[in-house]
Amino acid sequence: MLQYDNSAFYFFALSFLTIYLVPSWFSILSRVYSVIFAKDEELGAVSRTTAEKAKAEELKKESRGLATLTKSKGFMINLGITVVLTLVFLWLAVSVTTDGEVNSFDPFAILGIDTGSDAKAIKKAYRALSLKYHPDKNPGDRAAEAKFMMVSKAYEALTNEEARENWEKYGNPDGKQSLEVSIGLPDFLLDTSNRNMVLMIYLIIMVGVIPFCVWTYYSDSSKFGEKDVMYDTYSWFHYTLDQHTLIKSLPEVLAGSAEFRKRNVPKTAEEKQDVAHIMSNVKTQMQKPKFNHPVCVKGNVLMHAHLLRQSSNITNPSLLGDLKYMLQLSTSLIDAMISVCQHQDSIQTAQNCIEFGQYVTQAMWIKDSSLLQLPHFTAEEVKHCEKGKSKATTIVEYRELPDDQKKGMANFTEEQKEDVKKYLQMLPDISVETKVFVDDDEDDKVYEGDLCTVRVIITRNNLKKGEKAGLVHAPHFPYPKQEAWWIILGTKEGKIINIEKVPNPNRVFEHNIKFLAPRVGEYEFDLYVKSNAYVGLDQKHKVTLTTLDNSVLPEYKVHPDDAVLDDEPTLFEEMLNANIEQDSDDEDSDEEGETTAK
Repeated sequence: MLQYDNSAFYFFALSFLTIYLVPSWFSILSRVYSVIFAKDEELGAVSRTTAEKAKAEELKKESRGLATLTKSKGFMINLGITVVLTLVFLWLAVSVTTDGEVNSFDPFAILGIDTGSDAKAIKKAYRALSLKYHPDKNPGDRAAEAKFMMVSKAYEALTNEEARENWEKYGNPDGKQSLEVSIGLPDFLLDTSNRNMVLMIYLIIMVGVIPFCVWTYYSDSSKFGEKDVMYDTYSWFHYTLDQHTLIKSLPEVLAGSAEFRKRNVPKTAEEKQDVAHIMSNVKTQMQKPKFNHPVCVKGNVLMHAHLLRQSSNITNPSLLGDLKYMLQLSTSLIDAMISVCQHQDSIQTAQNCIEFGQYVTQAMWIKDSSLLQLPHFTAEEVKHCEKGKSKATTIVEYRELPDDQKKGMANFTEEQKEDVKKYLQMLPDISVETKVFVDDDEDDKVYEGDLCTVRVIITRNNLKKGEKAGLVHAPHFPYPKQEAWWIILGTKEGKIINIEKVPNPNRVFEHNIKFLAPRVGEYEFDLYVKSNAYVGLDQKHKVTLTTLDNSVLPEYKVHPDDAVLDDEPTLFEEMLNANIEQDSDDEDSDEEGETTAK
């Protein structure tokens, strides 16, 4: 008879807990290691210029130290569960060492007497236990009934010569067994006094805990789409973005994202006053709001404070935290805006969204000069650069000037001048080449209906061979950001053929755009290569394509061997025919049997 076995349960529970505890502790220790021993480069806390020092120190402060882990709700919940389960694991391990191996039949242990006890002690123990666990004295108690049967079997094994010989030889009084099986559950489950508690726990877990966990996971995961952006946000972008959307309206669009709708609700009268105060300082640079919802207004004001480099004037810690949260999600949300523009086939709005991402990264706005990206430069230095001889109005023009003709640094220290020099060296300087071809074609001609490829080759001239692009120089953006390039191919009519962000850090990299060749004629496409983070480095190129008439191509002839192979049945057809023949044979056999019977 199968019995509940505590030792088997211990081994089963230990194995089951190990499945969770091993990866959980590995994850926890990895997180702890990362906050204590992680290098600055791994955190993105690099300060290549003194302008980045404050940002680097803030990143170290936020990412290092055990105190940073306590701010993660998910980490603390997992840590609590793991510690509790580890204590259970240790208790089970101790129980295994004291309880011994998985339950084997030991008549002396079952009767509660010492091994080798005489017949008198065996009979005495048997009488006491059989009276205690007799079914007549314990009606309906399955545990007592199972115990009574085990006691009887143990007594038989010690008093019957054949049964004792079988037990000593095979470990069972019934003789050699093919398999010994017990139930890996604790025996207290059979105790009638625990029946209601066990049933209640079972109902709570099966009817309450498990459905709640499934519902929570499904309700949370079902809210998010591509790029971990909420579906409500995509709906909002589809509603607010169109082919006429301007850059100056995008902060409000971003502020209305579903990710901010709970956090950006003004919670106190003081917070409302602070938002109103900030708005009074940035209102002249804001487009007239289309939406008056408090969430949109607050987010819009905070974004403009960042874009106009006035976030340092925000004294409310709660508002600063909300702004940092918006900036943390801004990259993925702006990428989602661009994907919506691609779906709407609006190339100009897609470019506006990319440029908006540049402004967010550099904390600049549409009227600002790209020279403001230079370390320590303010509006005063920019004005000086844009006047007089050897003037420069863009960052590219400024970079190409000889060092002795670069303006705006008259009042700079030697360290600040060195920062500007370092920045200009790391500033991306790209050259773009294009090539149009058809794969596996003998010539360079493109015929109508061909799958043609536009290969875009980008070379970072500011890097040496073997070097790779690093993080973007963005002292005002509180998070590290990797350099990448948006490559857009569109028609003159403003239709998007392809748009994709390429994060390849190599000095030279390629990006292939494939599409079907249009009808016969000559075409000119617009190719845009735009930075994901720097202002003023975007390039526009023309891609020409001549499509020829495919009727002049030689007629395709099937090789005789290929024609023979096409006529041969496939494996599926052979199996189908075999089944049909077998069914026909069975029907014929049935008909012959009926005829014989008649």
